[in-house]
Amino acid sequence: MTQYAILTDLNKCVGCLACSVSCKVINNVPVGSYWNKVLRVGPNPRTEGGQWPDVYTYFLTVQCQHCENPACVDVCPTEASHKVADGTVQIDKSKCIGCQFCAMACPYGVRYLNEEERVVEKCTLCEQKIAQGELPQCVSQCGGRARWFGDIEQGIESFEASWAPVKSGDRSYEGCASARMTLGESTGEGNECATKPYSASEVYHLPDVGNKPSFVYILRKEKWQG
Repeated sequence: MTQYAILTDLNKCVGCLACSVSCKVINNVPVGSYWNKVLRVGPNPRTEGGQWPDVYTYFLTVQCQHCENPACVDVCPTEASHKVADGTVQIDKSKCIGCQFCAMACPYGVRYLNEEERVVEKCTLCEQKIAQGELPQCVSQCGGRARWFGDIEQGIESFEASWAPVKSGDRSYEGCASARMTLGESTGEGNECATKPYSASEVYHLPDVGNKPSFVYILRKEKWQG
């Protein structure tokens, strides 16, 4: 089986919103709607009663989690919402009647009704790009190398991000778009943008209410409040 997903290293995310903005541009998301939201968590005290500067903040990216057992698919009366072979959850607009049952069933609030087309929309994980072997737009445009894309069935160490300056030295647009590095490779020695080590206890998912969200988050040394 295949289950495509995104991993976000929250210790590296700086909240620049490049993922959110680039997603809106390439997918023509209407003004006022978002396929990918960036939420600020904090500042929160590290210890009970703690005061600044002993506080922490992180930025949590929230979008369709392309769940293993999506509630949106279960409640769709026309089968417009469905899972495909790569594990992603897609919407067939020709079947969508705009009833919004899926939006109400989603535990993450990441679906919305396109008022002009009268159909529900959400993150597609850039199916038009991944079908051609490219990375989702939010991954390829992450300047902090905080976002990674891959098949969770192959393990998160296999997730990839653009990493041209390290791997090829080709800094052209084409070189940056085609060169990749895996999360496992990025934790090695000698990388100019190396990913810091993490433990299994520092790997998280959004709350699971039986839907089994696929997206992964890494947060080191701080309290997870996803």
